[in-house]
Amino acid sequence: MSCEVDIKINGKEQKLILNKVARQADSSIWWQEGNTVMLATLTYNPDEVIEEDFVPLVVQYVERAYAVGKIPAGFVKREQKPGDFETLTARIVDRSLRPLFPREYGYDTIITIMALSADEDSDLQVAAMNAAAACMYMSSLPFAKMVHGVRVTRIDGELIFNPTLSQLEKGDFNLFVTGTKDELLMIEYASQGQEEIEIIPVDDIMLDGAPIENTIVKYKTNEIDEDELIEILKQAQEKIKEGAKIYEEALQNFVKPKIEFEERKEIDLTPYIKLIKEKYADELREIIKHLSKSERDYLLKQFARKIAKALGEEENFDAILKAVKEVKREIVRGMILYEGIRADGRKLDEIRPITIETNVLPRAHGSCLFTRGQTQALAVATRGGDMDAQVYANLTDKEEKLEKFMLHYNFPAFAVGEAVRLGPPSRRELGHGNLAKRAIEPLIDPEFDETVRVVSEILESNGSSSMATVCASSLALKAAKVPLLKLAAGIAMGMVSEGEKYAILTDIMGLEDHDGDMDFKVAGTWDGITAMQMDIKLGGIALEILKEALYQAKAARAFILEKMENAAEQIKYNEDVLPKSVSFKVDPEQIIDIIGTAGKTVKDIIAKFGITIDLDRETGKVKIYGDNYDQMHAAKDYILNVICKEDKPKIPEFEPGTILEGVVKRIVPFGLFVEIAPDVEGLLHISKLNGKRPDDFEAGQKIKVKVLSQSGFKIELALAE
Repeated sequence: MSCEVDIKINGKEQKLILNKVARQADSSIWWQEGNTVMLATLTYNPDEVIEEDFVPLVVQYVERAYAVGKIPAGFVKREQKPGDFETLTARIVDRSLRPLFPREYGYDTIITIMALSADEDSDLQVAAMNAAAACMYMSSLPFAKMVHGVRVTRIDGELIFNPTLSQLEKGDFNLFVTGTKDELLMIEYASQGQEEIEIIPVDDIMLDGAPIENTIVKYKTNEIDEDELIEILKQAQEKIKEGAKIYEEALQNFVKPKIEFEERKEIDLTPYIKLIKEKYADELREIIKHLSKSERDYLLKQFARKIAKALGEEENFDAILKAVKEVKREIVRGMILYEGIRADGRKLDEIRPITIETNVLPRAHGSCLFTRGQTQALAVATRGGDMDAQVYANLTDKEEKLEKFMLHYNFPAFAVGEAVRLGPPSRRELGHGNLAKRAIEPLIDPEFDETVRVVSEILESNGSSSMATVCASSLALKAAKVPLLKLAAGIAMGMVSEGEKYAILTDIMGLEDHDGDMDFKVAGTWDGITAMQMDIKLGGIALEILKEALYQAKAARAFILEKMENAAEQIKYNEDVLPKSVSFKVDPEQIIDIIGTAGKTVKDIIAKFGITIDLDRETGKVKIYGDNYDQMHAAKDYILNVICKEDKPKIPEFEPGTILEGVVKRIVPFGLFVEIAPDVEGLLHISKLNGKRPDDFEAGQKIKVKVLSQSGFKIELALAE
């Protein structure tokens, strides 16, 4: 029997309809706020327990074009593979719900969220998150808790919780936090650069008795400092508690009876663990010192085979290898917590050696090879024009948009020594690229209007390649002469804790990421954080400890930025391949004069000077690209001469009715273009050919024409013969 539950959160009415649709799923919910409707379902397969050591959870988020009254664009009129926004949204939900699943859970589980209807100003990520969380809470999974997601921004100094999309665009930052009543699960933060208009009266110049106002436009990169971020997180945590409590009270009577799931079959590893600790602990410690992930895995397997052979239990190799990894985890954590050293001998706050090389690719616009320990990113920046921008449209967008700054992250398997073929970008690759992009985007000078693409190729990985991407990409942009207001650096932090004792780690490697309790990535400038990503369970860990970790990350960021600035000062630019441009503005009404009749003037300019031109009819901006500055400036002078009403060679003014002899220059289906003066053409329309057809004439043929009308370059002719 279906039922409807009405709740109110953050001043907005929500409707939750249960047991009406998708009733054969373990749980489903029809989630509605205004005209936005999400359908979330959860299904699992109890007939088979996955033995592999991972939680077999899949989260999928899909958007249907009908949700906003559209038919899919393109040749195929049905939805294709998920777009980047859908993939990133699914990843956010996955990262928020996966920590709730215990390690021993082995049922294939799928959470599906479908956007069925969407208001144009709705935050679909928050809607998808909370619909999926409510669906999981009502399911028969015994470990399900109520998870809640909150978006935060700040406008004119005031925090806005769950803003509309239009409010979010105006905000200083974009912060998305999820958690339960007791713990935070995920944090995503990105600064948003803004233009700020300041009006200053000029007292000594008066107009009609009032001072003239001078308008100054300033751009703010809007980094946030650590103390400020912690305070905002505290308030977000309160909103999460409030939201989770409201959902729990509304849905508690509809939660399904909980199942007793079959746990993965575990062999008792105690005898093996005891044996390894007693006889092989020192040897295992030596193996841990081998930092490369592929080498370490190989040595661990060889070590486990050695023990299995010594025991005569080759058939139990998998169990022995698992015991080896358990002891390895204990050793790694014990070294950090009780000895203050790490597997590679570093101090807790020590950064691995860094080397930076710029413009290693001679034919690229800008490149940087950034190496930190055994993590290596090759970032390559390419500049282009408006035609190179990525055209995209999110579900609720009325018009297509242009993405003029792109950052693409690639992680080939050889980066960790694995033999796997290249494939399309994974969720992880899209997520890491998006994080790096958000760290850098607010730092690009807004006056720079070229399209820029940065590609980060991860050539080696043992610890945060996404943060290496931030460092490498910043310098690649500098090497391509893209005006960055500030450099951005990134660092991956970790934490190991037992009871009241904890240790914060700077620049974690893969081993510490795998065996630690919490990891997070922080990117920013000297002035503050521009982007951050955390997947955490704070539980008993206070926000004060998180604050300590952020300050430790700040010190690391400063260390890296100093090295990056030194490298930036030594860049040798690839001048031969860098695109050159000259920009200036004219009256928007004069753009048509630059274009000329049927585009003849602009085509002639391009051919004459060997350049390309971008024209903006709305702003009057003219941008000239070329390989030779002299030719580009000559083209600029020529264009200004074309539009200069006083100085340019004037187009002859023809009196209507004047009969002239002209030369047929071009024949088109709708008529002829006839040159009636040097570089001046008029249109002889097919309707003015006195019954003749365009193909009755030949290019170069002389004919007599009569001027009917003239408006600048636009001259209308009639056949006079």
